[in-house]
Amino acid sequence: MGFGQFLAAPEIKLKIVTYRDVFQNTAQESSRFGEEYEKLSAVVKLDSKDISRLSIKEDDTVIVKNGFGKVVVKAQKSGYEEEHSGIAYMVNGPWSNALVPDETGGKGVPKFKDFDVTVQGAKGEKVTGIREIF
Repeated sequence: MGFGQFLAAPEIKLKIVTYRDVFQNTAQESSRFGEEYEKLSAVVKLDSKDISRLSIKEDDTVIVKNGFGKVVVKAQKSGYEEEHSGIAYMVNGPWSNALVPDETGGKGVPKFKDFDVTVQGAKGEKVTGIREIF
């Protein structure tokens, strides 16, 4: 037994920005419950510094949660040249929608594009399945 097994995975606060993706949309048209759609949708794209802060590697699973929901998704590098530590990206879909605040500020429309979450490594956990979200 190593000392490290008793330490909690690092947890960081991030702002999620959602976006549309033509490849994910095409996979959804083919099969909303298919493997390809999940592979392209159950992802959070992170800045390299945030990946380091979480002590994870690309394609590791992470828990993304807030007061409105919790999902386990794959972590990937965003691929942006400019640093954006503290900001993560998720494609519009069931996994990001599970985290969207239900507060509308009196406007009647939830805040889909920009909301706060905490993220931590989820070593060994499976990605949340789409049927678990619905």
